[in-house]
Amino acid sequence: MSVTPPKLPDHIGWDLVRAARLWEARLSAHMVAAGHGWFGEARGRLIEHIARSGTSQATIAARAGISKQAVAKHLDALVADGIVERIADPRDARRVDIGYTARGRAALAEIDRAKAAIEDEVRAEIGQRRLDALRDALKSWVE
Repeated sequence: MSVTPPKLPDHIGWDLVRAARLWEARLSAHMVAAGHGWFGEARGRLIEHIARSGTSQATIAARAGISKQAVAKHLDALVADGIVERIADPRDARRVDIGYTARGRAALAEIDRAKAAIEDEVRAEIGQRRLDALRDALKSWVE
């Protein structure tokens, strides 16, 4: 006699995780298709933690939730790719800021285009009314 395992409860947390993963996969696919292969690799995940005006390397590590050594390794690769640059703080020798290069700013513009395209895809899939309701619900929850 076989025993059916109990069904795990479904909850909004799983829905949010699945939606976020789907959105991230679409963004990565758009960026890779646009010629930014580095974005689909681990180092590309740091971009979400670097402000357009620049961010300290220590802050990036804290935001990303990974070790300073791992962040340094990924940033080394992004520097080698010409996406970001390290900028020494003239007032604090211990502080290193990470800023975007011209190539990095072009990638950010492509990210903006990809985000708009993904939103258009979602709108086509679920409709404007449901997209607006989803956005309103999420904003009211997280703000």
